[in-house]
Amino acid sequence: MSDVSEATYHERTYGTETIGYGDRPAIVVVDFQTAFTEEKYPLGGAPLIDRAVDNAARLLDVARRCEVPVATCYTAYKSLEDMPYWKVRAVREDLIHGHPCTELDSRIYDPAYDVKMCKTGASIFFQTPIVPFLVKQKVDTVILVGCVTSGCIRASVIDSFQFGYRTIVPEDGVGDHDERPHNDNLRDVGRRYADITDTDSVIEWIEAWRGRNAP
Repeated sequence: MSDVSEATYHERTYGTETIGYGDRPAIVVVDFQTAFTEEKYPLGGAPLIDRAVDNAARLLDVARRCEVPVATCYTAYKSLEDMPYWKVRAVREDLIHGHPCTELDSRIYDPAYDVKMCKTGASIFFQTPIVPFLVKQKVDTVILVGCVTSGCIRASVIDSFQFGYRTIVPEDGVGDHDERPHNDNLRDVGRRYADITDTDSVIEWIEAWRGRNAP
């Protein structure tokens, strides 16, 4: 297989356009549950995910203050019978309703504000109420944070794109178990489906948006 460079992709016009923000944003939080955010569990303890939690918490504080809609999800199943064929043993053993691994991280989830939903696929858009929620809120821009970048974040980015949303991903607000798949997947979806930015830039935009739209 030939090594196609970034310059070659650019020459073929990948990533040459910026999507930009629309008029009505929402924050969509994917799988910041204790399975991934607490070191004591098999899937927890990844530095990039820890960093993402810290940055997402900052972003969510601003979003709630600015009255931006927030939807958050966790992954869980009733049993192995209703679970897809996951190749990750820790998912099969731990992501069962009632297990502590399915609880949302308290640094991220505000039960008084956020809309919570359970997902059973890779994407938050698969067989969940996320689209009716976004439609009801008149959202045109989805800002995605969460984990894991190479799995459920990538899947959610693609579905957000396919449902017609402007999709924004702060690189430091999503995380993976390893830096290489994190970077590779963000670079790839950034060529095609989403704008890749950083948490501080998203916060700055939300505060400016609120200033323009304050009652």
